[in-house]
Amino acid sequence: MPIYPALLILSGYVTALRRTVRDRLGDHDVGASTLELVIIILGLMAVATLLVVAVTGAVQRRVDQIT
Repeated sequence: MPIYPALLILSGYVTALRRTVRDRLGDHDVGASTLELVIIILGLMAVATLLVVAVTGAVQRRVDQIT
């Protein structure tokens, strides 16, 4: 998947998640939603890192088979 559509989809998910968290917490407790978003973003970055490592390893194995 090209990077731009993937970023648009991710941005949509984050926006929907932010709206859901704010609806649950109300307007008086905005600080918790920021912490939750940071935790979610860090988790997404960890998943993306694992995917990059997996794809890099798979490509490297294929290149080693070719040569």
